[in-house]
Amino acid sequence: MSNLNINGERLWQSLMETAQIGGRTDGGIARLTLSADDAKIRQWLADQTAALGMELVVDEVGNMFATLPGRSPDLAPIAMGSHLDTQPTGGKFDGVLGVLGGLEVLRTLKDAGFRTEAPLMLVNWTNEEGSRFSPAMLGSGVWAGVYSRADADARQDANGESFGAALDQIGWRGEAKAGSQTFAAMFELHIEQGPILEAEGKEIGIVTGVQGLRWFEARLTGRAAHTGSTPMSMRKNALLGAAQVTLAVDAIGQAHAPNAVATVGFLEVSPNSNNVIPGEVNFTVDLRHPDDTVLEAMEAELRAAFTEAAATIGLVADLRRISKVDAVRFDPDCIASVRTGVERAGNSSREIISGAGHDAVHTAAVAPTVMIFVPSQGGLSHNPAESTSLAECAAGVQVLLEAVLAHDRLLADRRKA
Repeated sequence: MSNLNINGERLWQSLMETAQIGGRTDGGIARLTLSADDAKIRQWLADQTAALGMELVVDEVGNMFATLPGRSPDLAPIAMGSHLDTQPTGGKFDGVLGVLGGLEVLRTLKDAGFRTEAPLMLVNWTNEEGSRFSPAMLGSGVWAGVYSRADADARQDANGESFGAALDQIGWRGEAKAGSQTFAAMFELHIEQGPILEAEGKEIGIVTGVQGLRWFEARLTGRAAHTGSTPMSMRKNALLGAAQVTLAVDAIGQAHAPNAVATVGFLEVSPNSNNVIPGEVNFTVDLRHPDDTVLEAMEAELRAAFTEAAATIGLVADLRRISKVDAVRFDPDCIASVRTGVERAGNSSREIISGAGHDAVHTAAVAPTVMIFVPSQGGLSHNPAESTSLAECAAGVQVLLEAVLAHDRLLADRRKA
């Protein structure tokens, strides 16, 4: 070990303190991006980094970058972080653990008077969840050049408010150009959001990549009519078509098991009345697989099923792909640093592919990146009951500390060579 030990109680206290910002009565968190509560937790983080003597830069889409100088200012920073926004029914650990874990690493080093060779950076990405503004991972996407600032600013929430207007409203639009803040490597600590680590009794997941995903917005339009006076043979029931597509989506996931997942997660029926045949249904489809070739085949099967369902019932069909994220393989050197961190911290571990998308997907296209997972009780996430113990959180942050120190030594040695 490095003889530097993170303070698990302090980490836990920060997790519980920040859980009050946007806290729900059921113990969860509803801290939607660019909300008043998002502004509050951003200020909390700014205050914590200022207390450590860090320089904070905020870019034009609200991404936050706080830097602690190293002994060698010519080296690019090693970054840690994740996101502070949550789902409407979020838990206490998704995203925030990665930010507060990085903060705890910095506090530990500061307390010990230990300076790394490279500067260290703490990052909070804007709108990772995508629950208010679609798509997910929007802030890191603009940083990585996947989306433009104008594209991000134009995104609207369910109430018609734009991302740009909401960002200006809470006062967290920075002056720095998106992408101007760079780093040598990115380490993102996160809860697994799945059941594998817990089921296998492993303390740490060494994440080697992220499966690809495709998100679609779908609309089926039929004809709203009276349920009592319209014969079954003369109906154009949009909900019936959506039901057929939903069954087809599940079948697609089953056909490409065990690595595929396929989900209809949102459904909006109009006019949604007891005695009116549904005339229009809007819904979403989520396809994921770690192999892009398989994912392309799944998309083709979805399109065929969608067209068939609409034609069978006589519906007008509109299927739009709104997000395409290819499968990601993380940097071998960063993965090796995490393996070293696990060894030095003395934890059990296994290599794992992330089933969920993360900001690391976008950072990996620009800079060496890796993720570290800790268990999720019952595999539960995006839920107020989401739970990871103090010991599990502390173990993940200790591995993060050891991995960052190992990578810092690697970068220093490379400079000398």
